[in-house]
Amino acid sequence: MVKLWRCEICGDPYIGNAPPQNCPFCGAHLPYIKEAKKLNVSFDVVLTDKDKANAERALQVEVSNSTFYFCAAEKTDDAEGKLLFKALGKIEAEHAAIWRKILKLSKVPTGNETCHGANVENLKESHAREERAIAFYTKAAGESDNARVKQIFTSLVEIETDHLHLSEERLK
Repeated sequence: MVKLWRCEICGDPYIGNAPPQNCPFCGAHLPYIKEAKKLNVSFDVVLTDKDKANAERALQVEVSNSTFYFCAAEKTDDAEGKLLFKALGKIEAEHAAIWRKILKLSKVPTGNETCHGANVENLKESHAREERAIAFYTKAAGESDNARVKQIFTSLVEIETDHLHLSEERLK
């Protein structure tokens, strides 16, 4: 039977017979996807100074990464690479939207990133970006006492690790 599902991380809805293995919008793993009528998702979070600083930095990371990925989707010299980078760009843009909601901003800032024409160079850059994001989000999750902020950072570590594996597979 078709149901309405909702992602606990980004708040977006999904219609299907079963929950997806990963949120089609932000990439969150299955445990974060629940039947919508049983889930209340809130972005109304009281931030400590440290959480606010980490959320602002996370927004910058996600804007930078999404801008890079959309650039790579346009310029890379590999057909599958174009698809991969487009998908990654959408997911990273959704991550930026999460932080926009947490920070109560009216819009996501724009980025100004460049990319390469060579797919292998974009994959190397992707790999480095994901490693930096994972390290930062792991640290930020450990620093937060707020359960919701910690949950988002922890989920993003899992998602960015998935992205890291995508570049690793293609760089072999």
